[in-house]
Amino acid sequence: MSTPIERAFAAHEAVRIRPLTPSGPDSVESQRRTLEETAALVAPPADAVFESVPGLPGLLTTVPESAADRVVLQLHGGGYHVGSTAVQRDLTARIARAAGARVYGIDYPLAPEHPFPAAVLAARKAYEWLLAQGYPPERIVLSGDSAGGGLALATLVGLRDLGRPLPAAAVVMSPWVDLTTGGESVEGRAERDPMISVPGIRQWARSYLAGTDPRDPLASPLYADLTGLPPLLVQVGTEEVLFDDATRLYVKAARDGVDATLEVAEGMPHIWQIFAGYLPEAAAAVESLGRHVRAHVPAVPGDLGVPEAPVSAA
Repeated sequence: MSTPIERAFAAHEAVRIRPLTPSGPDSVESQRRTLEETAALVAPPADAVFESVPGLPGLLTTVPESAADRVVLQLHGGGYHVGSTAVQRDLTARIARAAGARVYGIDYPLAPEHPFPAAVLAARKAYEWLLAQGYPPERIVLSGDSAGGGLALATLVGLRDLGRPLPAAAVVMSPWVDLTTGGESVEGRAERDPMISVPGIRQWARSYLAGTDPRDPLASPLYADLTGLPPLLVQVGTEEVLFDDATRLYVKAARDGVDATLEVAEGMPHIWQIFAGYLPEAAAAVESLGRHVRAHVPAVPGDLGVPEAPVSAA
């Protein structure tokens, strides 16, 4: 009988980032479908509610513990080519419970149909939508995994440069923040990472960038000035090709004066947090994420008067 970590690695192999082909099992359409089908095998917590929100492409996730005045904006991973809010239902439900928050996830436009900077613009628009609904920025946390982690940081940098109010905090899980793929771990841990093939991630970077300089700070926020960004939690597993993305990000953020925390999970693969339903290390990471959110968006007595967003059953 396999162990939980063996099952986690096997699940990652099923949706491994591979070089794209024009057709067949490695086409972008096929890889999207495989990810959706694999995610559908995981039933989210029974008490989680998933609702569509007029004006916001994606889903609102709530659980009984969700406070109406504490919000997480979650940006899904998938190398900017695959993934969706539907794929992340289990993860967003567990984030909602750990953080005691309402979790808004967005379905941002994907490459190659919509290359850079389409995803960045969509994420910024989603944050502005939350502000327009009456959520104060100090009651919002921006979160993302893998490419969504890089997208979260790019969104923060763009908002800061525009002089917009920033959220209370941010969380990035296994972030992809260097589209040059220049970290030593990209080659050095290639045989240890069940989720990402090096030729695959390099091709996906080129496809997403569509000719943009990979050091553009909104494409690769590792090369951005991070000064003024909110408190940041960075989580990474030791088996990841993107290990050095996370560690270099942490060092860069700290040097730029950001209140940054790095959590390294021994033996864990890329975005292991998605296995929080049966992998103790994943559950612990999500709980830590929740503590970070609660610490920077503490409970307050009374009603802040935040309007309930219009929703319809998903």
